[in-house]
Amino acid sequence: MTLLRGRGYASVNYPTGMNLGGDPSQAIIHATTMGGFVVTLSSVDLGQGLKTVVAQCAAETLGIPMENVIIDTADTDTGPHCMGTFASRGTHRVGNAVIMAAREAREVMMQVAADELEVDAGDLETDGTGFVRLKGSPAKKIHISDIALAAHFKQGRTISGRGIFLKERSYPVPETGEMDPDSCQAHACTVAEVEVDDETGVVTVLRMYNTYEIGRALNPAMVAQQVEGGAWMGVSHAIFESTEPYYPASRAHGPVDFCEYLMPGPAEIPAQTSVILERPASNGPFGAKGIGEMTANAPIPAIANAIFDACGVRLTTMPFTPESVLRGLDAIRAA
Repeated sequence: MTLLRGRGYASVNYPTGMNLGGDPSQAIIHATTMGGFVVTLSSVDLGQGLKTVVAQCAAETLGIPMENVIIDTADTDTGPHCMGTFASRGTHRVGNAVIMAAREAREVMMQVAADELEVDAGDLETDGTGFVRLKGSPAKKIHISDIALAAHFKQGRTISGRGIFLKERSYPVPETGEMDPDSCQAHACTVAEVEVDDETGVVTVLRMYNTYEIGRALNPAMVAQQVEGGAWMGVSHAIFESTEPYYPASRAHGPVDFCEYLMPGPAEIPAQTSVILERPASNGPFGAKGIGEMTANAPIPAIANAIFDACGVRLTTMPFTPESVLRGLDAIRAA
């Protein structure tokens, strides 16, 4: 038995959003009587952290603490329209819509504050702690809770805003095929180090190095979680998961629950090093691009290339099972 080491890499670029018949997302923001700001969406948080990111976008634009922002993901009957949580579009589309809505709400908020302070709205600024204050005279200020109370019960105004971000549909130029199918492109490169047992065919992924260019990381901790969680999914696709081999009769032959379905456990998770590069996109919310789906892409071909580097077997069908590795080794020996 020999344990063979190999290293492989793969790079990808990935579009943010899709070229549908127009790709819109909407957001609505309104202030409560006590100065909380409710962001109403139909966009679904699948666990990737969308609620946190759009709360950050709203708070930053409004100039208020993030704890004063409430995210209400209603449903498709009662919430403003969203095309869906797919195509790595959530942060880009919804973030832009929320920023637009927050700007409109902020304008009303500042005007209400100006009336209460008896100054011009253009002379006011937010301090990020919940106060609107006079520029150059920080002692002259009013809290957002008092602004909201004044708007509702004194001035009879609604502090609210609406936003919609639309990526218009692009049609190809017949002569050249040129078109604009997405909003921006994110980029990634993964290096994988593997160990191949030439007697059993077992592949062990030892280490992974991930580099992602995603425009701007609005929440670096969640970006790191997405990158490393996606790499886990890539390892799972590459080494363990069978993608419905018996479809449409999978229930008769394939695994039917997670007790039978193979995925990496704690012992199979490789050590990871991740680096985020920031090159802000001109049309992204605070420069952000999409990242979600692409995180599982580069690890798979990187592992395949590492296996080839280790033992000379070129695998093109997932999962890279011990049987496929051994058959490849037998073919090499026979040749």
